[in-house]
Amino acid sequence: MIFSTTVVLSLLAIASARPKARAASCTFPEPATSTSLSEAKTIAAGESFDGDNVRYDRGTECGGQSEGGDSDAVFLLEEGATLSNVVIGSDQGEGIHCLGSCTLTNVWFEAVCEDAITIKQESGTSYINGGGAKGADDKVIQHNGGQRDCIAFPTSANIQDTLGGTVSIDSFCVQDFGKLYRSCGNCDDMYERHVVLSNIIAESGSLLAGINSNYGDTATFDTDSIDASDVDSWCNTCEGNDTGDEPEELTENEANDYCVF
Repeated sequence: MIFSTTVVLSLLAIASARPKARAASCTFPEPATSTSLSEAKTIAAGESFDGDNVRYDRGTECGGQSEGGDSDAVFLLEEGATLSNVVIGSDQGEGIHCLGSCTLTNVWFEAVCEDAITIKQESGTSYINGGGAKGADDKVIQHNGGQRDCIAFPTSANIQDTLGGTVSIDSFCVQDFGKLYRSCGNCDDMYERHVVLSNIIAESGSLLAGINSNYGDTATFDTDSIDASDVDSWCNTCEGNDTGDEPEELTENEANDYCVF
């Protein structure tokens, strides 16, 4: 398929452009200092924040899988913002919301609540480099974003600017989880989204990546660098929808044009 080949080549170009890869670690930091925020901390567009491995939370117990909003997050990252060396504690509901493409480096989640990371970018690539997450009943990374004016035939020159964008996950540890990555399956507005995974340690989970093949989503795995133990499936495709219905699962742990491993 010409379309699928073009998309995969574009994603491989994204992978080669990301920061230098390194081995994942499952040694979670043990912060000596904790800070409870009264409201979400915003990292402005293009700015960076280094948390010096302080634990941040919102001072409220996790409410389970009840859907929250931006105001419930610990950090809000605007377009091009970078967050580094932060531990997200258990007393919070929504973790980190990226309102545009963002970079997370060495960000650790001690106990995921509803989601750890929600990606709302309209285009571009968000990078998750290093860090890890534990105890996600459902999703670790939720990819919601997209742009309405999609074109019919994306190329390597325009794929990042016209679709729902890409999430690159590298050198990441995930333990005791439902799904590491999920492209939203029933959002009000649905788009084509992509994920690239490399240097992953995954232990005791259901699924590494869930995508919607009917919207052209892809999940591309650097297979040789991924260490998955007691994980049910690497990649599932679903038929997503914009009606709010539960998506229908189409394939499970099967390599195809959409699940590339």
